[in-house]
Amino acid sequence: MQAKAVAKSVRIAPRKVRLVVDLIRGKEVGEAIAILKHTQRGASPVVEKVLNSAVANAEHNYEMDADNLVVSEAYVNEGATLKRFRPRAQGRASRINKRTSHITVVVNEKKEG
Repeated sequence: MQAKAVAKSVRIAPRKVRLVVDLIRGKEVGEAIAILKHTQRGASPVVEKVLNSAVANAEHNYEMDADNLVVSEAYVNEGATLKRFRPRAQGRASRINKRTSHITVVVNEKKEG
């Protein structure tokens, strides 16, 4: 049985969030939370919140033991891009893409043995 949590349309570029998500994939939940607390990146608090939500879902919905959970999947997809324009020289404008992310974290119970 697996439990998951998703955060949609988070206003951080997917490329930046992937750097943080790659650190916790495959780790035990306690270790993953410790890593996120000590990682100085803007996406760390957001990923930690999604991970805590996945753990809460596992405990509440599937009666899993929180001490026995592992981050089995963690991935980031690209959300909608907000298009903005910035004035440039000689009356021109250039486009700025403000990217958003959909963050998904899936936790499983640890396999015995």
